[in-house]
Amino acid sequence: MFSSALKSFTSNISANYTISSTPTTICGAWKVYDGKKKSTGKVVSIFVFERKSLDPQAGGLGPRSSSSSLKRVHEEVIARVKKESNLLARLRHPSILELAEPIEDTRSGGLMFATEPVTASLAGLLEDKDAQEKVGGVAGRPSRFVVQDENGQLQRRELEIDELEIQKGLLQVAQGLEFLHESAGLVHGNLTPDSIYVNAKSDWKIAGLAFAGPPDTSSTPSNIPPISLSEVLYHDPRLPRSLQLNMDYTSPDFVMDTNVSSAADMFSLGLVVLALYNSPHTSPLKTNSNVTAYKKIFDSSSSTPSSTNNFLSSRPLPKDLLTSVLPRLITRRPGQRMNAREFQQSQFFDNILVSSIRFLDALPAKSPNEKSQFMRGLSKILNQFPRSVLEKKVLPALLEEMKDRELLFVVLQNVFKIIKSLPSGRRVFVEKVIPKLRETFIGPKGSTNERDTAKEAGLVIVLENLELIGQSCSGKEFKEDILPILHLGLESHTHSIVDKALSCLPTIMAVLDFSTIKHDVFPVVAAVFSKTSSLGIKIRGLQAFVVLCGGSSGSSEEMGDGLDDAFQSSSQNTKANSNAVLDKYTVQEKIVPLLKAMKTKEPAVIMAALAVFKQVGKIADTDFLATECLPVLWSFSLGPLLDMQQFQEYMKLIKSLSTRIETEQMRKLRELSTNSNTTRNNDLMNIGSTNAFFGSNGNDVGGDDFERLVLGKNTSSKTADMLGDSLRPQPQRSQSSRPVNPAYSHWGSSGTSTTNQNSSINGNSFGHSYNLNSLKQSSNPSLNNFTALKPTTPSNTSIGSSVTNGFSAMTPMQPSKPQTPQWSPNMKSSSNQPQPSFGVPPPPSNPTSAFPQFSIAPPPTQNKLPMHSQYGNMTNGISNPSQKPKTGLDAYESLL
Repeated sequence: MFSSALKSFTSNISANYTISSTPTTICGAWKVYDGKKKSTGKVVSIFVFERKSLDPQAGGLGPRSSSSSLKRVHEEVIARVKKESNLLARLRHPSILELAEPIEDTRSGGLMFATEPVTASLAGLLEDKDAQEKVGGVAGRPSRFVVQDENGQLQRRELEIDELEIQKGLLQVAQGLEFLHESAGLVHGNLTPDSIYVNAKSDWKIAGLAFAGPPDTSSTPSNIPPISLSEVLYHDPRLPRSLQLNMDYTSPDFVMDTNVSSAADMFSLGLVVLALYNSPHTSPLKTNSNVTAYKKIFDSSSSTPSSTNNFLSSRPLPKDLLTSVLPRLITRRPGQRMNAREFQQSQFFDNILVSSIRFLDALPAKSPNEKSQFMRGLSKILNQFPRSVLEKKVLPALLEEMKDRELLFVVLQNVFKIIKSLPSGRRVFVEKVIPKLRETFIGPKGSTNERDTAKEAGLVIVLENLELIGQSCSGKEFKEDILPILHLGLESHTHSIVDKALSCLPTIMAVLDFSTIKHDVFPVVAAVFSKTSSLGIKIRGLQAFVVLCGGSSGSSEEMGDGLDDAFQSSSQNTKANSNAVLDKYTVQEKIVPLLKAMKTKEPAVIMAALAVFKQVGKIADTDFLATECLPVLWSFSLGPLLDMQQFQEYMKLIKSLSTRIETEQMRKLRELSTNSNTTRNNDLMNIGSTNAFFGSNGNDVGGDDFERLVLGKNTSSKTADMLGDSLRPQPQRSQSSRPVNPAYSHWGSSGTSTTNQNSSINGNSFGHSYNLNSLKQSSNPSLNNFTALKPTTPSNTSIGSSVTNGFSAMTPMQPSKPQTPQWSPNMKSSSNQPQPSFGVPPPPSNPTSAFPQFSIAPPPTQNKLPMHSQYGNMTNGISNPSQKPKTGLDAYESLL
């Protein structure tokens, strides 16, 4: 409903500010809206007064009241409201509500003005506290408001009123009253919980100055009219009570003495104090806005607040209030009351927390030495403050002091300690701390960051708390706002700051993504490592490489460089993000060349490089390890300053990498060998199907021949020629080639028993051997003189070796003339005796049986060429020019 009314406003505030659709709180006749300036984004609170609130109330004067008198009353109220805003514009004090935009009239007759952001009025907080205590008892839960921020998100607003909040707030109100009484020369006249506002920093601010005026005893000329007690004490039922004087908090000086003095405000302050501790949180005076009822209360001592009746409070009061403060505030005689300055110095505020807040409020006026001492001592008592005070009062004050570079170091220490203690530390850090960090260290865009030793001291504190920062913001916020600050540390000329920045790498890995690590972090770390001349920074850079390669800070424990403690403490509870580890290409092409380019041979640096190579060995290829890493490792291991243990560490890694390279290479060769054998066998099978492999006759290869070819087995020649495989047709050789010695089978009589004993020639064994000497000595053209010849059982010697060795050991037979054997009488009678090694039995005596037991085919006839003529000249190229048929053993020359 109000949003539609705002559209008709043509005021400066409506045009320049974005106003929320619903009020944050209602303070008397004012509705308070959250607003934000469109040009700067400054947050304000906009107070809106609607004229319809002045409409006659039920039970008023009704139609008897003239319109002229009602109009006059309305004009007085409007003038009073404008007076409040005008006084806020004139009065500037930390305890007076700050005006942002002056009051403006609207077409609808309403009024509005803008102030600093406020949370609620003190009256609203006390009402909420009463509601919470009714639900949860006297010790109910702290009150909380759920409000909607400018982005439409709901937030819970802490509104706790504990002892320290009360002390701090009353102290601020007293400071404001002191300013009004002594500096401005005014009397507030209507100090109530409705006229006290709590801002976003939890500070209590004085407002509600509609009834303010100079005291009766003032001699200073003032353009502010004095308070007309006859008018303000009259309660007009036609007007809202919030626009009239609240007599429940009014001093008897006004009602009974008609005297306007600053002491009247101190009496009202005493009643506000009682309302804070009372239950319900209201004034002990119940006047119903009636002067007669008010006077009647003070006619009786029992109804008058005093120390004898606990000041009519339903709850116990603090001892200091009960004994020293309230008796000097709530008293009938104005001269016996303490003034605002004395109230601030009372025993009620004499504690370390309140004193610290008072000092914090006056911090801008303190000397640098006092500020430094205060900041150093503040860290010791921070845990004693309520969290709401830390968030809303202490932290904002500290952030304002970050402008002082000399205090930056101690201020940031307290800031991060507060962030750790707050449950809402993440939200507070993003909203309040990060903007201040950017403003302090980065500055506006385009500004140059000159070297500042005071700023570098603060930078050290930021780096020490980088883990807390990483937990308090998202990766995007870290990249945009914190990473530039980290780059300042890495690029610093101070070695201790660079060391701190490098030691924060595990925290960075846990927050940032892979792309940011590779393109924004690693190049800076590599540049620092390559350019530095400090051995400590070299070692820290190598430790950073270990983390970038996927290792942990514990990998550097064995380096013994004395820098491990700082590195481990920064990442004790941080787990690196595995997705942020550098890829293989960056490790091989960027990190390893940096290691190779190192010139120093200091043992600490060399051993730090060893930890990097251990991580590289887990990532890089074996070829790269063999050609690039192992030579460097050998070079480093032979450093003249290394001791035996350090050398053994290098050798351990070299052996480990060599084993890995060997295993990988053996695996590759094994795979290649398997693939090569498979391919070769397939090629042989394809070649074996051609006719050229076995000859030109075109016959298919038998099964046994194929099995021998593929498997290399010594298969039996069941289907072979009876003279053996050595007499198979062979490819013809040229005349210039060396003749091949044929292999022969051993033939003997069936009665020979020593054949196998002499089956070896020149140490070579044959599958089929021949007794050549006997045949040569007993050659006879007549075949009738021979007994039957049978082949002996082949020996178990390999055929292949027999053929090979036989060719080299045997001499080819040459044709010779027939000779007549010399027979002796003993030869025939000894036919059954064992024959010599190369002997054959004599021919049989029976001439009629030409082939009685012969087991081979008869010799070839004249019309057929000898076998050796069919397969080529196999007798050393010697050919017989005569073509007449051969007889006797010459006919079997080709077989032999």
